[in-house]
Amino acid sequence: MINVLIADDHQMFIDGIKALLRDIPGVKVVGEASNGKEAILHCNSTAVDVVIMDVNMPEMDGVEATKELCKTNKKIKILGLSMHRDRHFIADMLKSGASGYILKNTGKKDLVDAIHTLHSGEAYVSEEVNRILLSSFLKDSAKYELNERLSGRETEVLESIAIGLTTLEIGEKLFISKNTVETHRKNLLYKLKAKNTAELVNNAYKRGLIN
Repeated sequence: MINVLIADDHQMFIDGIKALLRDIPGVKVVGEASNGKEAILHCNSTAVDVVIMDVNMPEMDGVEATKELCKTNKKIKILGLSMHRDRHFIADMLKSGASGYILKNTGKKDLVDAIHTLHSGEAYVSEEVNRILLSSFLKDSAKYELNERLSGRETEVLESIAIGLTTLEIGEKLFISKNTVETHRKNLLYKLKAKNTAELVNNAYKRGLIN
């Protein structure tokens, strides 16, 4: 029997999960919690195998609760759960010790698969979460490759352009000639596929090259 604890600050959602799992052989909901602190207390007093842990909860969120549980109850598996599709939420839960992550729009089959997979000792992320992580990885890779192609001086010129300095001011700031600044500007326009300075700065912001 897989003993499951549901931690979520919305009772309606807890009731929904309990209804989904009610008739699943070998799975039993043994408790519920409305925040991370309650989840930890339940795990300390009840035999729990898998915690379905919401990320955002009052008093103690899912990330902090997961960290604490992984320190004191290493056998318990944590399944991160959230409506958030942002890779940072996913990464925070997985880094804190969660063995899996699914979204709140996940169907019954995926939820049950996730519980069984975690209980068997393996990690589980839903297909949609996989796509989010892959997409984020590809974007970061593209940003990294572009950063690799930009020289240190080009980056300095780009940052100076972004704050509105003129060619003369950039030259004085970086101790380079006006012609050298213009050469860097042309190279930046080419590398960032921009037609003018405004587009150059806009593309740089989109790619995360400047803040």
